[in-house]
Amino acid sequence: MWALRAAVRPGAWLSRVVRGRGALRAAPPLPACPHRALAGSGPGDLKGRGGGGRRPRADGPRSRAGEEEEEPEDAEEEEEEEELLRRDPLLPLGTQRVCLIHPEVKRGPGKPQLTRAEWQVAEAEALVHTLDGWSVADRMVVPTKTPDGKLIFGRGTLEHLAEKIRGSPEITAVFLNVERLATPTKKDLEATWGVQVFDRFTVVLHIFRCNARTREARLQVALAELPLLRSHLKRSIAHPDGRGGGSRYIMGSGESFMQVQQRLLKEKEIKIRKALERLRKKRRVLGKQRRRQDFPVISVVGYTNCGKTTLIKALTGDDAVQPRDQLFATLDVTAHAGWLPSRMAVIYMDTIGFLSELPHSLIESFSATLEDVAHSDLIVHVRDVSHPETELQKASVLSTLHGLHLPAPLLDSVLEVHNKVDLVPGYSPAGPQAVTVSALLGHGLPELKARLEDAILRATGRQVLTLRVRLAGTQLSWLHREATVQEVDVIPEAGVADVRVVISSSAYGKFRKLFPE
Repeated sequence: MWALRAAVRPGAWLSRVVRGRGALRAAPPLPACPHRALAGSGPGDLKGRGGGGRRPRADGPRSRAGEEEEEPEDAEEEEEEEELLRRDPLLPLGTQRVCLIHPEVKRGPGKPQLTRAEWQVAEAEALVHTLDGWSVADRMVVPTKTPDGKLIFGRGTLEHLAEKIRGSPEITAVFLNVERLATPTKKDLEATWGVQVFDRFTVVLHIFRCNARTREARLQVALAELPLLRSHLKRSIAHPDGRGGGSRYIMGSGESFMQVQQRLLKEKEIKIRKALERLRKKRRVLGKQRRRQDFPVISVVGYTNCGKTTLIKALTGDDAVQPRDQLFATLDVTAHAGWLPSRMAVIYMDTIGFLSELPHSLIESFSATLEDVAHSDLIVHVRDVSHPETELQKASVLSTLHGLHLPAPLLDSVLEVHNKVDLVPGYSPAGPQAVTVSALLGHGLPELKARLEDAILRATGRQVLTLRVRLAGTQLSWLHREATVQEVDVIPEAGVADVRVVISSSAYGKFRKLFPE
């Protein structure tokens, strides 16, 4: 993507910029991160309406897959995991007035493709508005020729920004829209501008932490935070504040303060990974149980806030699903039952939304959560076609999917759904393969369900057959239990019925074995 990375090359002229400036403007206290409800479904069993086929059982797939593994094996494990999740807030909460600064590269290899600066600023502003009590006091697109050098901007530009920020007392922080700031760069910018400076990584990570509800999601966020903690450690060692520098040894242990802290972080990482592996093993067991029940699985993916959850609610009629117009409202994979036109029961998997320039450590931490996508029968890619960067968002999602090393047949059969067409009058997709819908208004849903059914029949090898069964036996009840019965035409004088069913190859083989012709 259009990653802008700040290199660390201290400049002698910085002292002239900083000279005479006041101390860093104090930020409000740091209360604990407030509870945020996810925009997925609430707890409970899978719900939906339909008839004629098998229904997901209460002990089968549940409406929140992320909560299936919530119970640790014992109290000791639970206490250890809670200890791992205790950490300081990443951002100051309460009321914050942010100056949003976007470094724009107008030419050269660093110039972003398929996007414009105002669109990038709009997405960054949406990130700020996701935070409780945060608002944008000012926004600036600032040209730069050296996004990878020194302090991102040239000396004159940096001085101009310092005058503007320090001259605006309502500004309490700066959100610099770059992927990641090096710790020395962050420190120097804060000294120059007099307020705290945050990068995209820190803001996105904080949003993830606030929206993480299940134990697995919280542990994944904690794992993603470790690089940030290590950079903070280096900064504290480079500028000790009475706790001891990197050259001092602690109580004759032979370890410096730096070495002790690094060892503690490494031990924490090992414990988090072990806790996640325990939860993943339980997830895999539950996934195997779900697959044994033979329900087709449809994974719904897309860029964050594209309308995935709204679409699932429209397809399933599940009132427990409560979408939010908010970035990263869903961090856990959640499962919801629905029925296709043939009355075949399917499971829709709602997944975490994607984002361009999503920090690598976050992608790595949440890759295990997205393992469920690899076991799907079909992937539905939801796109917000009303967004000006819809093509860039599509490229970002496809890049992430390819990075998950999914099976080639699964990637080749992705069904693209163009959502929010009600916001684009006269919209028509470029190709015949995409389905246009408005999940909010219900437009296009019948066509989408028909396309989903065709794709699921192809992907799972299910067939639509008409079978003649004897009314006196157990054949009809067996079909109701193991297949999707669409229609029953009773022939009373012959004591038989012609039954139209949607049935898998394995179920049909069992039927013929149990009830030979």
